[in-house]
Amino acid sequence: MPTDIELARFNMVEQQIRPWDVLDKRVLEVFFNVPRERFVPDAERVHAFADVAVPIGHGQTMLAPVVEGRILQYLQVQPGERVLEIGTGTGFFTACLASLGNSVRSVDIFPDFTERAGGLLSELGFERVVLETGDAHDGWAADERFDVIVFTGARTEMPEASFRQLNIGGRLLAITGTGPIQTVSMVTRESETQFRTDSLFETRTGYLIGAEPKPTFSL
Repeated sequence: MPTDIELARFNMVEQQIRPWDVLDKRVLEVFFNVPRERFVPDAERVHAFADVAVPIGHGQTMLAPVVEGRILQYLQVQPGERVLEIGTGTGFFTACLASLGNSVRSVDIFPDFTERAGGLLSELGFERVVLETGDAHDGWAADERFDVIVFTGARTEMPEASFRQLNIGGRLLAITGTGPIQTVSMVTRESETQFRTDSLFETRTGYLIGAEPKPTFSL
């Protein structure tokens, strides 16, 4: 008989993620294999598998499982690829990326997020992950190239400065917008000079620190 946790995990995949046309077997296996409940703050453990954006501190949230699943399916991270993640949070999405790719470099502005996520990822055996602390809302490691770059918090606009950090065939995904509904978009580098942008789906999530919309004033 499955435990309550395993049943909740199964229901998350089969009743939330899969019905939203997340059908990639590798992506679904990640949600079965990475223990999401370990990455959720103790006070929110009851919501570990719920279709909600779980609060994690500092006014930040985890992306809902459905959003994470759709992002991973669109990114199509391959076993040999190098990933840059902006916004480590609890480290759950970092673990998902590391399960699919070759290595992940992840950055967060909050030292306690980086410290906790690093300890947990190490404990769970994720060896090809490098965590750093810093303000990366406008990008990170500008002199390096990656196969996948993903911003896990919202921004007002696409981070164009990061486009040229993509390898040929590389993908950059970001959540952008200033209204109540935001757009998840992906940029694919087709050549040294050509980039294709695809709008994927709409969602709503919190902004990366420093990437919030500027306040407007009226007289």
